[in-house]
Amino acid sequence: MNLPNKLTVSRFVLTVIFLWVLFWPGAIPFRHSIALLLFCVASFTDFLDGRIARSRNLITNFGKLMDPLADKILTCSAFIAFVESTHLNPAAPVKLAAWMVILIVARELAITGLRLLAASKNIILAAERYGKHKTISQIVAIISLFVLDALNEWPDALKNIFTGWSPMFAEISLWVTVVLTAASGLIYLWRNRQLYLEDM
Repeated sequence: MNLPNKLTVSRFVLTVIFLWVLFWPGAIPFRHSIALLLFCVASFTDFLDGRIARSRNLITNFGKLMDPLADKILTCSAFIAFVESTHLNPAAPVKLAAWMVILIVARELAITGLRLLAASKNIILAAERYGKHKTISQIVAIISLFVLDALNEWPDALKNIFTGWSPMFAEISLWVTVVLTAASGLIYLWRNRQLYLEDM
């Protein structure tokens, strides 16, 4: 297994660990700060494995399948976890509504299904610019939500830096993510509509 594929597999492992840290019933010091760190490391492996694979010509069928799957599992798991944390903490400064996560997950399932359909016809659907912007916006939104959860674990000096503006930033980034996720999915489905409309 080459290095990019190892990084992809590590993203699955890191997703499991950060979910365990978030929801382990026992006491875990700095729980949300550790989860934030794990998510940041996992997100960085997403950037790193693609960059290494392209620069060293190490693109494999395993990577084509598992890299986007690892990304979707990481981000969708984080969003679903925030719905649970919102339920457990009604005083959370930013609420993540279930319908937002349903929209995000539905978009990812639809695009994955479209790519599988294309693959069955020996067509490779490349990622588009809108999709890349969507992924970046999701990562930013998730990190900003993690920061809000982790603030109470930080020293007062560091907490004071983020407390004033981070709730508004998290709220805005969340709505940007929802809009970009919906828009990019609709654009992708429309541009490739011949794949699923040709034999209606």
